[in-house]
Amino acid sequence: MTSKFAKSTVAALILAMATCAAETGSSTGAEVNPPSSHTIAHQQALRESLPFDDKRDFDEHQRGFIAAPSYRRITSESGKAVWDIGQYDFLLTGEDLDSIHPSLQRQATLNMNYGLYEVVPGKIYQVRGYDLSNMTLIKGDRGWIIFDVLLVKETAAAALAFANETLGQLPVVAVIYSHSHADHFGGIRGVVEEADVISGKVRIIAPRDFMEYAIAENVYAGNAMTRRASYQYGRVLPVSPFGQIDSAIGKATSSGTLGLIAPTQTIELDFEEHTIDGVRMVFQNTPGTEAPAEMNTWFPDFKAFWAAENITATIHNIYTLRGALVRDALAWSKGINEALYRFGNDADVMLASHSWPRWGNDRIQEVMRAQRDAYANLNNQVLHLANQGVTINEIHNEYVVPKSLQEQWAARQYHGSEFHNSRAVLNRYLGYWDGNPATLAPLSPADSAPLYVEMMGGAQPILEKGRKLHAAGQYRQAMEIVNKLVYAEPDNADAKKLLADIFEQLGYQYESTSMRNSFLSAARELRYGVQKVMGLDSAGPDAIRALTTAQWWDAVAIRVDSGKADGINFKLNFITPDTGEKLVVEMSNGTLTNIVGYTAPDADATLTINRSDLIPVMMQQASFGTQLQAGKATLSGNAEVLAQLGAALVAFDPLFEMMPGTKSDN
Repeated sequence: MTSKFAKSTVAALILAMATCAAETGSSTGAEVNPPSSHTIAHQQALRESLPFDDKRDFDEHQRGFIAAPSYRRITSESGKAVWDIGQYDFLLTGEDLDSIHPSLQRQATLNMNYGLYEVVPGKIYQVRGYDLSNMTLIKGDRGWIIFDVLLVKETAAAALAFANETLGQLPVVAVIYSHSHADHFGGIRGVVEEADVISGKVRIIAPRDFMEYAIAENVYAGNAMTRRASYQYGRVLPVSPFGQIDSAIGKATSSGTLGLIAPTQTIELDFEEHTIDGVRMVFQNTPGTEAPAEMNTWFPDFKAFWAAENITATIHNIYTLRGALVRDALAWSKGINEALYRFGNDADVMLASHSWPRWGNDRIQEVMRAQRDAYANLNNQVLHLANQGVTINEIHNEYVVPKSLQEQWAARQYHGSEFHNSRAVLNRYLGYWDGNPATLAPLSPADSAPLYVEMMGGAQPILEKGRKLHAAGQYRQAMEIVNKLVYAEPDNADAKKLLADIFEQLGYQYESTSMRNSFLSAARELRYGVQKVMGLDSAGPDAIRALTTAQWWDAVAIRVDSGKADGINFKLNFITPDTGEKLVVEMSNGTLTNIVGYTAPDADATLTINRSDLIPVMMQQASFGTQLQAGKATLSGNAEVLAQLGAALVAFDPLFEMMPGTKSDN
């Protein structure tokens, strides 16, 4: 059992860097409102205006279907369900559900594909619907080459077993990680043994900088990212027409055992050609697109283009609401354009790590151009408006996706949205400030809200006006004033209930799963308080081992409370003999820093511990004290240094409130 620190730094890292949540539908609650008449009218107008006559996606998502398994749930060795696509079967009835944006309902239904599919006859297959991502299997001369291995060991093992059962047993000879998000590498231990990788029997290939970003991208803000991910991915929402229904690029994520085995080979150049088990592949590195380390692959002999997660059946996140570095929409567009001109003109099929393939060169070029243009338009038009004075607090209401893109299903905003993506582009180039000094160092909401409430005459007039706006379907206006009241009076039950009702209707109306889940999750928290069911126990030792010693000390430094640490000054030489590492860890000015490759002659203490014995400390299964007592570490010099460090550390709460007045002591 790992402690809170391990959960808030390493478990959080793994869960946050996955593109979806670890567990959905595990929390129940009675209160839910049906769609209002205004929401129903909103949805009906969309049904009449969107191109629902274009059903090509439905034909393509079933093309090549071979078989589906007899089961719809996958369980762990202990019998716990780690995957259950059957809970989404309400989407298969064909009924229009007014609590779901019609376009999103269409996408959620398409994401119900489940089973084994043939993409290139006798050569390329996919297992879909076993996790958030797809498992792609290429038949080589001796065995399977697997592109992406799902999120957890249990679903990956089940997917490979079903493929072998249906197509004939073959060994795995190579695994390709397309990019550095956990739903593409976390299931590795379900398909290969680490000993076979070490011996060279199985190759693992990844894009350049894969390990750095697979681990480091989210570790420093991991606790906050995991908490925020519970909103973006609807982790506490029940699976129902009124709750979590999809994750845009798949249904949800599994909740089993995550793993990571380091690549044996990385693709370093922008383009590299390799033959793997008799299969020719041209890898295209696309850093800074959907992931900071990602690559597409062209199969020249099959005329098949693997688009990784750069081209799926949705416009993706430029800014992901769980929190991450803002992505580069222009670089993303240029990466697609490069692939279009190098490979797209010859491709007969395009497949990816999510969604379903597209066949036929005209269709492939249509989809590639739609997504290329969507990201380029987002970047260019946001800057076009910004250069005319539109600010970050206005851009989401000013940027409009061109009608020609709105009418193409491949350019709809199921994962990202034009609202948060447009703000992300402006933030990337100009930052968070809108140019008005009043917003440069503003009051916190809890401090400013009482001023507004007082000037508006107190709680009762706000509630009355909020209810009138809600009844009139003016939900964003109602949200604006009632949100102020909730911050000013976080214990006002009527205000929280009304804001929850407002959030709920807005959630029903949004096309983006990120937007829908965030609004519905906030509504749930306002009604029931902070929920404990967040899937925080899924991290394993692979992620911790992959942290460098310096990265771990960086994570420890984030836990330092400067108020407690100010006045503490020490230098600690930190040595790991089995790996030959040496660091100086220094506390000064309320701040902990470290530098690799040095020792300080004037150090207050020297701590020597093998890296193998440091791992339990990193996982919080042991402490430096217990390792010293067990003879697995030695400390010379001032022994008070470790006590001083420990006194300055804070354990993060993985369940901090997102909405005011929702934290309980339960």
